Amino acid sequence: MYKQFFNLSRAPFELSPDPYFLLPTMKHKEALASIYYGVSQHKGFVVLTGEVGTGKTLMVRCLLEMLKRQRTLFANVFNPLLSSKDFLAYVAYELGVRPTEVGKGNLLRELYLFLMAQHRSGATVVLVVDEAQQLSPLVLEEIRLLTNLETSQQKLLQIVLVGQPELDQKLESPQLRQLKQRVSVRCNLDGMSPEETRDYITHRIRLSGGNPDNIFPHETIAEVHRYSRGTPRLINTICDQALVAAFARQLHAVPVSLIDEIARNFRLQSTESVSEVLEDRASDDQRLVANALLKICESLERTVPRSAYEGKLGDVNTKPI
Repeated sequence: MYKQFFNLSRAPFELSPDPYFLLPTMKHKEALASIYYGVSQHKGFVVLTGEVGTGKTLMVRCLLEMLKRQRTLFANVFNPLLSSKDFLAYVAYELGVRPTEVGKGNLLRELYLFLMAQHRSGATVVLVVDEAQQLSPLVLEEIRLLTNLETSQQKLLQIVLVGQPELDQKLESPQLRQLKQRVSVRCNLDGMSPEETRDYITHRIRLSGGNPDNIFPHETIAEVHRYSRGTPRLINTICDQALVAAFARQLHAVPVSLIDEIARNFRLQSTESVSEVLEDRASDDQRLVANALLKICESLERTVPRSAYEGKLGDVNTKPI
């Protein structure tokens, strides 16, 4: 609804992950490179974790796009709330394996024969599991057992687990210690820096045909970062709502006050504002302590002759507060 008003060819801040808008930060580049290295070098297990909205699903889509271009076979599990047998059946179906008989044993045998055939032809087979923090311990153990499908030189199936920090907590559990030991590549995504947030917003506006300096001034972008903490999904939410509100008010530039209003509507808090309050409180406490010390010194000067303590203060090891 606001595209024509801001001279945009498309909406720049849709919530759905779109590789077209990918602007990888250094950590995103490192994560994608690490995942690709683990897959291409047949390391077996790769784990990517990150908080909600940090770009994990977008990383997965970029990885799948890379695999498609290289004609690499892969299975993508995006709903891991399955039983162990259903999980194996879904993976087999995604890879094109159609067992002739029903049963877990036959399913594993058909899957092994398929992977061996792909290995002989020089092909790489990848299993990508998104939202892996929702996997049950039984399914995680089933996934670990899939890494037993190997030759004397390499794993037949490359597995990428992608999930929220709860996945790390699961992997730390004693019953999954064997799975944890098989993880060969591990990487994490977190929020962007203020500079990366600025680049992220301007990049999306430019790709959408707009002028980012006119629409989002520097001080407005700084306010977006304070409320979003550099989380891409929150940045998209705030900026999209800001464009809608600015259009409704016929504002060609988004003011800082509008970002504050949107943040209040979404119950978002500014980390910097909190820290500033804490710093102010700390300064107040320091002023109170300093005033109290001055009063004590004044009292001493009135009651104790200066000669009684002159030259003795140098013997005291004083430390600044």
